[in-house]
Amino acid sequence: MNSQVSASVDGKRILLAAPRGYCAGVDRAVEAVERALQLHGAPVYVRKEIVHNKYVVETLIDRGAIFVEEVDEIPEGAVTVFSAHGVSPQVHADAAVRNLRTIDATCPLVTKVHREAVRFADKDYDIILVGHRGHEEVDGTYGEAPDHIQIIGSPDEVDDVVVRDPARVVWISQTTLSVDETLETVRRLRERFPLLIDPPSDDICYATQNRQDAVKAIGARADVMVVVGSANSSNSVRLVEVALDAGAGASYRVDMASELDPAWFEGVTTVGVTSGASVPEILVKDVIKWLQDRGFGEVEEVRTQVETITFALPRNLKNDLKNKGLLPLHVKGRAPAPNHTR
Repeated sequence: MNSQVSASVDGKRILLAAPRGYCAGVDRAVEAVERALQLHGAPVYVRKEIVHNKYVVETLIDRGAIFVEEVDEIPEGAVTVFSAHGVSPQVHADAAVRNLRTIDATCPLVTKVHREAVRFADKDYDIILVGHRGHEEVDGTYGEAPDHIQIIGSPDEVDDVVVRDPARVVWISQTTLSVDETLETVRRLRERFPLLIDPPSDDICYATQNRQDAVKAIGARADVMVVVGSANSSNSVRLVEVALDAGAGASYRVDMASELDPAWFEGVTTVGVTSGASVPEILVKDVIKWLQDRGFGEVEEVRTQVETITFALPRNLKNDLKNKGLLPLHVKGRAPAPNHTR
């Protein structure tokens, strides 16, 4: 950006992190719900939140999506979307029993971790899953091989791990964790199990790492860091921590601009702004406008990486759209448009 967008007061400025906001997996999942509604009409059922963002979920509800916790809440035969965080084989089986017309919007990077779990379980390895218990992604991965997987949430839990054969242990991870914390957990694991095997490729999502790297690049320059993202968004919460570790004077997470507190910015010259991987850019623009109205006129975008990754829609949805002549028109990073006429 690197532009003067309005008059600043006493040199007040905004450092805008890039990359930020929607990743390819989130973009794909949100579009899957939008296109399912376009193809089939309302209602379309979604198991769990499609992505962890309050605004996105509310706007999709307005368009006709119905969010449920489990598939037994869904009428038999209904169109159902599985969230970007993935589901276990048991959920797929339960959906089949109810004859649900499923669209699996699991992020392909999460699917990769699921496949790793299955492959190592088939080879009878003990699998250490680094992640947060109760998170949908971790539940789904664990469900692929529950007899082989142990979950640990932090380096402090490494001492509690018990394995059958120290020479046959592998680690995998939740994709949206803090990069630094995951590396520390793996370091501790390797101290206990020197023959610990790494997964074939880094399980930390490229978008998670890129957003953390961008925050690290501006953290020390920011008196205050504002992270736009919901409380149940693991990667958004981690960005708050990353900012503080990088040297930010303070760091706050908000769902939207209306949650900003003027007291946070008293005596502040430089504000850093970023957003989690499930946040549409419209919410970031609202935060910038709120700050500009209070004298933070200069906006400098600090870019550490250019992201070009995109993911195709789920195959069955894509084929159905093609057969109906409905070509994708999605614009990456936008919020789903509310529909007040249904």
